[in-house]
Amino acid sequence: MKRLIVYLNSQEVGELNQDDGGLLEFRYKQEWIQRTNAFPLSRSLPLQAETFRGKKARSFFAGILPEEGPRQRIAAILGISERNDFAMLERIGGECAGAVSLFPEGIPPPAPSETHTRELSEKELRVIVAELPRRPLLAGEDGIRLSLAGAQDKLPVVIRDSQILLPLGNTPSTHIMKPEPDRFPGLAANEVFCMRLAKFVGLNVSSVENRKIGEKACIIVQRYDRITTDDGAAMRLHQEDFCQALGFPPERKYQQEGGPLLLDCIKLLREWSTTPVLDIREFIDGQIFNVLIGNADAHGKNYSMLYQGNQRRLAPFYDLVCTLAWPELSKTLSMKIGKAESLNEIMPDDWRKMAQETNLGWPMVRERMALLAGKTLDALDATRVQSEATKGSMVERTAGIIKERASTMVERLKV
Repeated sequence: MKRLIVYLNSQEVGELNQDDGGLLEFRYKQEWIQRTNAFPLSRSLPLQAETFRGKKARSFFAGILPEEGPRQRIAAILGISERNDFAMLERIGGECAGAVSLFPEGIPPPAPSETHTRELSEKELRVIVAELPRRPLLAGEDGIRLSLAGAQDKLPVVIRDSQILLPLGNTPSTHIMKPEPDRFPGLAANEVFCMRLAKFVGLNVSSVENRKIGEKACIIVQRYDRITTDDGAAMRLHQEDFCQALGFPPERKYQQEGGPLLLDCIKLLREWSTTPVLDIREFIDGQIFNVLIGNADAHGKNYSMLYQGNQRRLAPFYDLVCTLAWPELSKTLSMKIGKAESLNEIMPDDWRKMAQETNLGWPMVRERMALLAGKTLDALDATRVQSEATKGSMVERTAGIIKERASTMVERLKV
């Protein structure tokens, strides 16, 4: 049986095993369970002495890993099966989302004070950005054990005084760098615009900027699961996405593939958040905003819970993109709203039905729709939003789509 030790920051919390048949098994350490401040790795992995086996263990741990194309390429580089979650975690499970890291038995993680980075010149950055599509997360490079979920090429980095550095070993990153995919020209400008628009209308979002590295547009996202201590060091905060919390494996992140429903997400917040009233309202605001901007890709892995002290809260929003800017992309909603399955089918009655299904007050939902649609229209007319975002044809196209959708929502709510 193979074994990895699971840590939260520098605290050993349990062990992940792979049996002879390839199934995962996770068990908490008794010492961790007995701590007065102990908390579970995941809502789907409650603190208990019994072992979690197979699917019960896999949803959380597979959810740490990259998906689709990046996962396939990493597996090929490392010489492992792309379906072997354990082998991949063994090789790249050092710097992950949240505070979790995995190390082979007998190899403890470096102490929090032992941070190591490699400063990157502009030339090195250009090489890395060009290399990422072929070598996701720089897999296989000596001293680098990085993992992030998702299907887009990205890289955890440390930013210090505008300088980009590469975190080595177990060093916490502070930002995520996402080069714009060739197949989606304008994505960086689109995402930065949508994220800044969200902040302008009052949503809790990660800070982003658009940075050109060579000829490639890149999005630099500040990590909400990292905080800076008084001595200037980065410290990890634990987090998990909704699929992990609800026990869905990453390949089931879309409702049409058996993934989470809006009902599941709101039930999660109602039962698990330490401030459910505020977080449910914020989550509904996020749903409304994704409809306003024309984002069909708001699936279960694009929402997360953030753990800090005794608090379990809805994490800031991320990956806000107007997918309608690319007409060839699917209009199918990742999670249905009422009976509506497409972005272009949603009517007030669908929101009303959603409110009934989730035991929310329709007057509250309606009020949030009117408020956010109005704020969005005001923001689009404000010079501040335009000046803070990257200008160009993609921003103009995105702004036009959003303005039309917000105006339509305002008009439909008058009926």
